[in-house]
Amino acid sequence: YFVVMFIMKLSLEQIKAITLGAVRIEETEQGIKFFRFTENQEELYKKRSADYYTKSFSTSGIRLSFTTNSKTLTLKTTVSGGSSRNYFAFDLIINSKKTDTLQNFDEALLPSPYTVATLPLGEFSKTFNLGEGKKQIDLYFPWGVNAVINGLSVDDGAILEPIKPKHKLLCFGDSITHGYDALYPTNKYITKIANFLEAEEINKAIGGEVFFPDLAAAKEDFIPDYITVAYGTNDWNRNAADETEQNCKGFFENLAKNYPTSKIFVITPIWRKDLNEYRKFG
Repeated sequence: YFVVMFIMKLSLEQIKAITLGAVRIEETEQGIKFFRFTENQEELYKKRSADYYTKSFSTSGIRLSFTTNSKTLTLKTTVSGGSSRNYFAFDLIINSKKTDTLQNFDEALLPSPYTVATLPLGEFSKTFNLGEGKKQIDLYFPWGVNAVINGLSVDDGAILEPIKPKHKLLCFGDSITHGYDALYPTNKYITKIANFLEAEEINKAIGGEVFFPDLAAAKEDFIPDYITVAYGTNDWNRNAADETEQNCKGFFENLAKNYPTSKIFVITPIWRKDLNEYRKFG
């Protein structure tokens, strides 16, 4: 004998209700798209850099969070370039424990360094086994690619209850905050911080970026509880000290003006292997 399993494809509104980390979600001919930057912010990057503009569409910090009694979750996705890396993974967390992934690499077969790996993008799908009973599901999107949902399904008749964290964490930064070079999105440092703070991660990081005052001036339509700012390593590598000082000052002035009640934390640059080489900065 065989068992026929009926599934329920989630609507745009259902997906919107369970999404965290996106400032807007749109249904397009390509599928359901998730945006971490506002249209205004995307225009800033369109004028600033073609590379940065492409990176602005990566799905860093975006996840689905909900409780369900469904035994399965089926994901159909199309992924395209969203950074200088093309490995990606969706991480499935069940009741706070990483349980499965949808990924385009075999960790054991990756070259060294794995950052240069050439891997397929395009269409991928997987049915995740969620197990029995009611449980909390968190599906973390890849940080380095632009992931579009073509279909998301649970068992027919299953409950679907959105989970909203207590706080909002607005994150600015360069490649390290963007996600480089975590193989899995749940390994990003800023995701770990967000989870520790019980906060929704809204990630505005762009690999290669420096202090960009105009970005800080482009106000969100929410007030974050926490803001982290982690630039400086690329500023030192590219810009003169006085230029960096001016950009840094302008960035924080704009942040403080837009979010006077938010707690703003500065994360200073980490060690660089070329720290003894000379730059315009010094």
